[in-house]
Amino acid sequence: MKEKKHAVTYELLHEDKSTGARRGVIHTPHGDIQTPVFMPVGTQATVKSLTPEELKEINAQIILSNTYHLYLRPGSKLVKEAGGLHNFMKWDRPILTDSGGFQVFSLGELRKIKEEGVEFKSHLDGSKHLFTPEKVMEIEEDLGADIIMAFDECVEHTATYEYTKQSMERTTRWAERCKKAHKNIDEQSLFGIVQGGFYKDLRDKSLEDLIALDFPGYAIGGISVGETKEEFLDILRYTAPKLPKNKPRYLMGVGSPDYLIEAALAGIDMCDCVLPTRIARNGTAMTWSGKKVIRNATYERDFSPIDEECDCYACKNYTRAYIHHLIKAKEILGVRLLSIHNLNFLTKLMERVRIEIENDNLSNFRDEFYDKYGYTKE
Repeated sequence: MKEKKHAVTYELLHEDKSTGARRGVIHTPHGDIQTPVFMPVGTQATVKSLTPEELKEINAQIILSNTYHLYLRPGSKLVKEAGGLHNFMKWDRPILTDSGGFQVFSLGELRKIKEEGVEFKSHLDGSKHLFTPEKVMEIEEDLGADIIMAFDECVEHTATYEYTKQSMERTTRWAERCKKAHKNIDEQSLFGIVQGGFYKDLRDKSLEDLIALDFPGYAIGGISVGETKEEFLDILRYTAPKLPKNKPRYLMGVGSPDYLIEAALAGIDMCDCVLPTRIARNGTAMTWSGKKVIRNATYERDFSPIDEECDCYACKNYTRAYIHHLIKAKEILGVRLLSIHNLNFLTKLMERVRIEIENDNLSNFRDEFYDKYGYTKE
């Protein structure tokens, strides 16, 4: 009997042998994704303040939505009734939904972890809920994203070896249960999440066990959770090359320009983060010459665009002085313009990264970018 093809597959186009950086394409039911790629986060079925049409203008290839938040509001059954997330939010390109593991981790005292799953209280109204691997698969199938994530536990970077080991082993058992419970394999692909904290032997064990389960894609979880950049890079560079070469590699929760470039250098295909829209709400812009806090008084009479090198809607039409005014006046347009700019910046950065990989030049580009941006090379 012929093995069933996964809904989501990976095609390697070019690999830089000196760094491990890879240029590829992820094929999904809602279109192809050129990689490496940054995925804007649409937590509640919307990338904050932007329309789907604006995201397409930026050339966002895929967006991420949040299982935990959409389960609580408006409810996954309502989204299913609307025809799934794609139809509900009018987005016809690929979508990835996370499993809610990180959000539950973030609840702290509001959640209790046990073998069955995680009991938690809603941050909205205090109501009690239980997430099991089976329940999460039901929710993610209702939401209907192209890529769905296995339910995992994300531990703090300061967690002890013993607790991290217990958590990693539980994550593997939950991954097995997720795979068993996932039924909609024709339209969705379920990715496993490698855990193990900052202990390399635990990362190895997680890799071994999850690869044996033969998921169609894999994520690295549990880093970019408050550790130093040196610790982050150590685990990233150790773990990423050990992921299967013929499947998508996803680094969760990364969105600063330096981390995105480092992820690509390590052989990662996909990254996501709320960072670009979150700092936009704080009046901050990413530019090719470094981060600029537009809300600061120095930009009050600055009539130049956010970034001279940018061709986004905000930079073509508005000045730093105007956006400074909007942010100070707490006008939503200021947040919208900075969000458009920041997401466009990261999209263009990843386009450049893909070109540099094709030319076997990403390492040199990293050094030049760091000098211009004001980063220190680790």
